[in-house]
Amino acid sequence: MTLAQHIDLSRSTDITPDGGDYETVRQVIEMLTLDYRSQPSLETIAERLGQSPTQLQKTFTRWAGLSPKAFLQAVTLDHAKRLLGREELPLLETSLELGLSGPGRLHDLFVTHEAMSPGEWKARGAGLTIRYGYHASPFGVALVMATDRGLAGLAFADVGGEQACFDDMACRWPNAHFVEDQLATAPYAARVFDPARWSSDEPLRVVLIGSDFQVRVWESLLSIPLGKAVTYSDIAAKIGQPTASRAVGAAVGRNPISFVVPCHRALGKSGALTGYHWGLTRKRAMLGWEQGRA
Repeated sequence: MTLAQHIDLSRSTDITPDGGDYETVRQVIEMLTLDYRSQPSLETIAERLGQSPTQLQKTFTRWAGLSPKAFLQAVTLDHAKRLLGREELPLLETSLELGLSGPGRLHDLFVTHEAMSPGEWKARGAGLTIRYGYHASPFGVALVMATDRGLAGLAFADVGGEQACFDDMACRWPNAHFVEDQLATAPYAARVFDPARWSSDEPLRVVLIGSDFQVRVWESLLSIPLGKAVTYSDIAAKIGQPTASRAVGAAVGRNPISFVVPCHRALGKSGALTGYHWGLTRKRAMLGWEQGRA
């Protein structure tokens, strides 16, 4: 069975857009980000994409949980810089203004986690079997990796970039034994991308494989509530190393369990979204997807 067939079989209308919806939403997000100064109307966007305004509105709203106009308001980087810079608003108020902060509710995913021992991490995966599979998701093709102890990896790729995505993840644990097993990883994909299953009655178990410093950073990310955002400096202060913002940024970038360990909620000191290992468009998409549910 081909990869495309694997992905098609894993597709569920409850957790992922149909057909080319992800590509449509991706283009809308890029357009809104690049052309925010002109504040393009729904009609303008639809005309550029060759779609009807009504269908585009329905597609985007169904996928993201809010309209293109509301999404634009939620992720406008220039607005964030203005609020933080010239108007000198604190980050929290800026986040609220941008729609990046919710009412302080608890992390809805109810993740439980454990970390590999330092010795296991230094062995770089030796003796570890990691099962992996490709699945459809709201953010493109998701590469899901799991051990017998829980979810160990979650990465994203556009169609055609699956092998590069796998290579990037596998090189983190070069001595591990990798087995393609979509049946084993499918339950994790369904659990992660279906908000109806975000319940404390069914906690998602993840295993963090990294250095002690990386694990502390990733654990800090897990404490960021859905709909909120923090800076690298905030994280550095929380783990007791206030001068280590740069190292924190590097650890955030090496987070192996994207979305679940929400590195997309980490911002630069200015409030800008900064980089994201799987692409800034995908980071904006995740924030917007969450904002529609916060």
